[in-house]
Amino acid sequence: MDYEMLIDAETWDFIQKTAACFPADTAERSIAEQRAIYDAMAESFRAPRPDIVACTDREAAGVPVRIYQAGHPTRSVMFCHGGGFVVGGLESHDDVCAEICAQTGYRVVAVDYRLAPEHLHPAMFEDAWAAFEWILAQFDGGVVLAGDSAGANLCAAVAHHARGKTDRLLGQVLIYGAFGGDVDAGSYVEHADAPMLTRDEILFYQRIRCEGGILPKGDPTFAPLHDSDFSDLPPTVLVTADCDPVRDDSRIYRDRILAAGGSAHWINEEGLVHGYLRARHSVQRARDSFERISVAIEALGQEVWPYD
Repeated sequence: MDYEMLIDAETWDFIQKTAACFPADTAERSIAEQRAIYDAMAESFRAPRPDIVACTDREAAGVPVRIYQAGHPTRSVMFCHGGGFVVGGLESHDDVCAEICAQTGYRVVAVDYRLAPEHLHPAMFEDAWAAFEWILAQFDGGVVLAGDSAGANLCAAVAHHARGKTDRLLGQVLIYGAFGGDVDAGSYVEHADAPMLTRDEILFYQRIRCEGGILPKGDPTFAPLHDSDFSDLPPTVLVTADCDPVRDDSRIYRDRILAAGGSAHWINEEGLVHGYLRARHSVQRARDSFERISVAIEALGQEVWPYD
């Protein structure tokens, strides 16, 4: 794959700045050290919170959350962060959540779910579900799910589990999510050695989340694409980076929702790479994509479907 042709200079600058944050022996270091390295990388890209946004740290049924608010919102967004279920937390995606709050006017509740390998599946899903139920109990109005990468997986798992339990889930916006597609086909092979995320790294993150490294089968709380029923899911917008092994998971997820009679729309961002949310202030393509993401969240919160 000729990434020199597919990826523009701005994005290469972002890739190189990110790579410079990771020592060559990062993979051999302890999990605690890897988390510290990841957090330092995220901090190097962190933008100031918009002045209109106030935030409060709380616990949602025992799960740490951070609530972002500007004014008097009538909708809530539950945000689950990426990081392969191993790294990341409230700090790594703080500015992303604050900007979603400022741009949509909605309350954003960021979820600090438990991480592997200390906590194995289904701990992450259980925390996301507990936070979702807490939001429903704590605040009036509808809820939109949003997350990137591993967080997108958790949001989709919550959406599947929520069917028949609430009518207040208004939609989900899933950003370069990994949903359990075939790792031996499609974009997993085409972009196996993509910048920012490789197929081998995906396989590592899958195994480390599971007891004995054995992946569960037929469990949509682990891999939403493994569900046998895609009906009655909320309106879903999927946003992907074209140069990303997990890209086709979103296309397949969209197709299964559409085949089941639901509403789903896939936006594939050409020339972008996994993790590009952090590039939204330095890369025009990422800036434009973040605007599309904010518009999607706002539209779903207003129960508007602008993609027909």
